[in-house]
Amino acid sequence: MVKSNASTVAEYLAELPDERRAEVEAVRDVILANLPDGYAEVMDWGLITYSVPLEVSGPTYNKKPLMYAALAAQKNYCAVYLMTVMGDGEESFRARWAATGKKLDMGKACVRFKRAADLPLDVIADEVARLSVEDFVEWHRKARATGWPPA
Repeated sequence: MVKSNASTVAEYLAELPDERRAEVEAVRDVILANLPDGYAEVMDWGLITYSVPLEVSGPTYNKKPLMYAALAAQKNYCAVYLMTVMGDGEESFRARWAATGKKLDMGKACVRFKRAADLPLDVIADEVARLSVEDFVEWHRKARATGWPPA
């Protein structure tokens, strides 16, 4: 799967093969257990997303809720997307990951994995728990003022 047309998280999980569903669900459990109050878990962009509702953030550059994190099963891997590891949060994230001894397969905000056991789930948990909705909205406003993310 590359992009899902599922309208709910339950539909998305149901369409995954059993083995991939188990891996995505294991990471989803960590995200949900550590996600600060106020973020909404919804399907958007064909992914399970954890976003700031527009009622809270106000209008956005793309008219979509601000994505804080996301989770998906892609064609050849699974991925957890962590917006806060872009920019000034990247160095700290990479250092915390390196301290675990696990291999990091990362794009800008995308951390790729085959199995949940490939991830230092405590590092993922800490990153997800790092910013309240209010702090993330402020972080995003400051980032936009410096030209990130590209519109």
